[in-house]
Amino acid sequence: MSHDEAPSAPGERGARAVLHRVGGTLRAYVGLTKTRIIEQLLVVTVPAMFLAERGIPSPWLICATLLGGAGSAASAHALNCVADADIDAVMKRTARRPLAKGQVPTRHALVFGLVLGALSAVWLALTTNLLAAGLSVAAIAFYVLVYTMLLKRRTSQNIVWGGAAGCMPVVIGWAAVTGTVEWPALVMFGVIFFWTPPHFWALAMRYREDYAAAGVPMLPVVATAEQVSRRIVIYSWVMAAWTLLLVPATSWVYAAVAVLGGAFFVLRAQLLHRAVVRGAEVVPMRLFHLSNIYLCVLFAAIAVDAALGLPLLFS
Repeated sequence: MSHDEAPSAPGERGARAVLHRVGGTLRAYVGLTKTRIIEQLLVVTVPAMFLAERGIPSPWLICATLLGGAGSAASAHALNCVADADIDAVMKRTARRPLAKGQVPTRHALVFGLVLGALSAVWLALTTNLLAAGLSVAAIAFYVLVYTMLLKRRTSQNIVWGGAAGCMPVVIGWAAVTGTVEWPALVMFGVIFFWTPPHFWALAMRYREDYAAAGVPMLPVVATAEQVSRRIVIYSWVMAAWTLLLVPATSWVYAAVAVLGGAFFVLRAQLLHRAVVRGAEVVPMRLFHLSNIYLCVLFAAIAVDAALGLPLLFS
């Protein structure tokens, strides 16, 4: 064996082991925050801020709002993991989450979530305004207390009403810029509200057995596939129509994207329903992934529209 291949000293191996444990712990705590969902929430916050400004807001304000919003969402998700640790361990889709695997003590995860929520609220109060901070606290409370603890295990309408928490980032972003909540913010809230059921029910169709095993009455568990796909179509139509309510606050750029994107989304929802009715092969995850792309493109159009500063269609 050459000198370069000499075994590591005991002290070096011990240091590596400590670093490995620390790294694993950090990854576990990050896993509690569900970072992929946070990214999606932040994607809708910035366009809402652009529209509120009818231009490009202060870069500092954008960064401060995103940091506070990320902390708020991370808090809600960590507390959700605490409340749902038992069913997460049963479901294949969530079995690798930190609490389900016993990587983080429940009490530590609870404290972590509460501290994150408090810090994010204080941060938003100091860097934006009290309204944005208060809305962030309300979003956390609604997601954890109303959706996770009250609705999720009791009704098939859980995601319909519980999804309201996921609509709050646009309202928080608007409030951070203006210090108020005006009608365009409520329209954007509604877009996400009506988008959530088709988005999540498509996912729940794919993981129906998981939710059934965990005793969670998601709609695909308690209704037939045809009933679920029909409701997906209905909500898709309502969502597409609702996006047009924002046209008076935008220009032709957003209007074109809203009309074409909405029509395409409805078409894909109709095709899913038709496949279910005919007994053909159904791949609901296609609609799920499309829904993510659709929301990102729609809100990107809001940001571009506002940044360009084109004349409003109904000015």
